[in-house]
Amino acid sequence: MDASARLYLGIDLGTSSVKAVVMDEAGTVRASASSGLTVSHPRPRWSEQDPAHWWAATESAVAKVLKDVDPRRIVATGLSGQMHGATLLDASDTVLRPAILWNDGRSDVECAELERVPGFRAITGNLAMPGFTAPKLAWVRRHEPEVFARVAKVLLPKDYLRLRLTGEYMTDASDAAGTLWLDVQKREWSDAMLAATGLDRSHMPLVCEGTQPAGRLRRELAERWGMDTVPVAAGGGDNAAGAVGVGIVRGGQAMLSLGTSGVYFAVSDGFRASPEQAVHAFCHAVPDTWHLMSVMLNAASCLDFTARLTGQADVPALLTEAESRGLETHGPLFLPYLTGERTPHNDPHARGSFTQLGPDTDRADLANATLEGVGLGLLDGLLAVESTGLVADEITVIGGGSRSAYWTQMLADILGKRLVLRSGGDVGPALGAARLGRLAADPGATLAEVCPMPPVTAAFEPDAARHAYFLQTRHPLFRRSYEQLKPLYADAVAGDALGPSLRAVP
Repeated sequence: MDASARLYLGIDLGTSSVKAVVMDEAGTVRASASSGLTVSHPRPRWSEQDPAHWWAATESAVAKVLKDVDPRRIVATGLSGQMHGATLLDASDTVLRPAILWNDGRSDVECAELERVPGFRAITGNLAMPGFTAPKLAWVRRHEPEVFARVAKVLLPKDYLRLRLTGEYMTDASDAAGTLWLDVQKREWSDAMLAATGLDRSHMPLVCEGTQPAGRLRRELAERWGMDTVPVAAGGGDNAAGAVGVGIVRGGQAMLSLGTSGVYFAVSDGFRASPEQAVHAFCHAVPDTWHLMSVMLNAASCLDFTARLTGQADVPALLTEAESRGLETHGPLFLPYLTGERTPHNDPHARGSFTQLGPDTDRADLANATLEGVGLGLLDGLLAVESTGLVADEITVIGGGSRSAYWTQMLADILGKRLVLRSGGDVGPALGAARLGRLAADPGATLAEVCPMPPVTAAFEPDAARHAYFLQTRHPLFRRSYEQLKPLYADAVAGDALGPSLRAVP
């Protein structure tokens, strides 16, 4: 096949949808498609999905995207996906229970126990947080022992797709770093951490680098899709793959992802960690590279919440209302902790709130407060990462939230950073997966060749006066509001068990 005719398929398993893209040899996205997903919250702080729905959405998205290209020209596939999810399989690969997701907060007790494992932070480079995978398995071991006894394999979400695609149990170092079972500096499983949750290496997939082949497309599936049995790259966790998609692969480069969650991602020179700030230290999806990452659990998803709360089903229309009103000085304040928070609080019990409401507060004010509150949460994370000495002057923005120029400018002012959008940023993780697929299929291809930074399509310069206002006035108020409400979160958790009986009171 003529090299210029080669195409690469990237698949990204997100929280709200599966996205598929096809990239050509020049790095241009030739086609894209998505298929939606929903999240179940059966109990307070629980967040689950059925892996069967992941596969159905994957087949749907791939079928759509292949209508726009010649499938026979696809020479490799790459995978990306939401991190930390616990997909539990028995010896026949049957899913034992719904997958417990990254934003699930039920395992705080188990986190405290893991923190007591000798050398825990030195091995993992992170705090134990309920979002990570290991505490979830410790929770299952304690509360669902009959399920735990049948566990033969634990797979991360994208690696469950790999099993369906290839029949192989494999993962990559960037995704594995978010489990708390990986020795992040050595980029291999830690026997001590596995043993702490009653597991061993037989329960784990093989760890590869994201640029390595990790299985080939099963023949029957390839025939159904009209493709060859192409290699499937190990790929990366969604944020690492998103960074690859916009060329954030070298020390000092940084990215902001505005999806369901909000992530500040900065590539580090070698392995470094800052667990005391609740900053994540993970492997990157490219070899011999690491990154620091701050994570807030609710970002663009907060807009969906406020739209539903205020009766405006159309989120773009809500953003238009917010922009028409403008962000007013001393307006309502929003804490975006709808399902708890990671950086910098590591508080699964935190909850969202609107404060400073007045008799004239309306939907536009609440929308602006939501945008600002997410921005102030991102500022928390950026400051935590920068406390390690890793500082970037320019930040590439990706994710659905970046489609709002109004919000992106507000974020530039809050963070005090130049924010840029790049072509392909709206499909960042899926594009990164396709790039990793190309690297896996062509060992001679270089990182510089395959992962350049795409052209800037828009730039947002911070306004110094507005940044000073956010940093000196609104951010301290934001932090004080959390501290003042924190005791109430614990009281609410203590009252969770009373919920059913209270509802029964006439």
